[in-house]
Amino acid sequence: MRVLLINTSERIGGAAIAAGRLAEALKNNGIKAKLLVRDKQTENISVVRLERSWLSVWNFVWERAVIWMANRFRRNNLFAVDIANTGTNITSLPEFKQADIIHLHWINQGMLSLKDLRKIFQSGKPVVWTMHDMWPCTGICHHARECGKYQTECHECPFLYRGGTKDLSYRVFRKKKKLYRIAPITFVACSQWLKGLAQKSALLVGHNVINIPNPINTNLFKPGNRNVAREKLNLPKDMPLILFGSVKIKDERKGVAYFAEACNLLAAKHPELKEKLGVVVFGHHSDYLENRLPFRVYALNYVKSEHDMTGIYNAVNLYATPSLEDNLPNTIMEAMACGVPCVGFNVGGIPEMIDHLHNGYVARYKSAEDFANGIYWTLTESEHALLSEQAIRKVAVAYSERTVAKRYIDMYNKVTSKHA
Repeated sequence: MRVLLINTSERIGGAAIAAGRLAEALKNNGIKAKLLVRDKQTENISVVRLERSWLSVWNFVWERAVIWMANRFRRNNLFAVDIANTGTNITSLPEFKQADIIHLHWINQGMLSLKDLRKIFQSGKPVVWTMHDMWPCTGICHHARECGKYQTECHECPFLYRGGTKDLSYRVFRKKKKLYRIAPITFVACSQWLKGLAQKSALLVGHNVINIPNPINTNLFKPGNRNVAREKLNLPKDMPLILFGSVKIKDERKGVAYFAEACNLLAAKHPELKEKLGVVVFGHHSDYLENRLPFRVYALNYVKSEHDMTGIYNAVNLYATPSLEDNLPNTIMEAMACGVPCVGFNVGGIPEMIDHLHNGYVARYKSAEDFANGIYWTLTESEHALLSEQAIRKVAVAYSERTVAKRYIDMYNKVTSKHA
């Protein structure tokens, strides 16, 4: 069986990492898988890059320009939405023609347009679409948040300035609805939370929506010697360390403000921790928190290497992830695989990963106080060794490459048999 996975980027972003890991998991389980991307970051021969040209740059710029104009020339939410008005026709590529199954992932920002998707659906090949956010089941947004209009028909979009009854979200929603009627699509949600939202969408009526999580390589992400890991990173060996990070530390969606507030509440309630606790921060602008936390901050840069990330996880005692909207964060999975308990908000797929008081702590949504309680409980009141053991076990059972690949292969077989 030949499977062509498609994603805008090879390595940048959670969806890219998940798609790449799935491609490797499939190959390790007997499937001939290739990953087609617009932006390639490695020399992996099984990753195929679209031919680069000035047109690909123009596609990206033109889509942003249309959104900007529809938003009354305001930059607000410029990257919170996508309209797929530009892209590349991939149906003539040899990799497409050879594939038995087309497996879409995150295909926005000029990778594939709605017209390109139409050509894919009209090819007659079975199509699987893994949803890494809500965009496939909404008009234009990646996370609908409190808006439920996608359940009937998008209009008056809260992500557009003064959106109207027939605004950009309405027009794209109508195009998608017409497009999805062409062929059956199997939609895969990475979390039960996203599956539940997708099944409410008026766009996905009549389509199969299932839940399969992202995979992780547990041979790479695994527990290691903490002292050795800290020595390599020049971190102190005599204090508990909290890990916080994201691609961009200042990204409000990742909850940096709530993390800072939680740390200050923790220090106010337990002042003895000010000199006994440290925070490791990774990502762009990691020094942003140096003067905003009451604890010593150890700022690392953005980390590209998964091997380096494994070392970072193994150096810390806890991973704090106060994300405000997330599907199935790779970082939680990675930390847990290394035996690091996590503290996160009760949002998205996070409570499906962190079992409250069993392998970590799930705090009330947007409650910095409860987040602080979670950090304190995990570090001082819990049986840390047991939490660590349960975290490793959870990943091995639910997210290992073998487990996830088998579920996808079973699904591929069902999809291809229907097209036979």
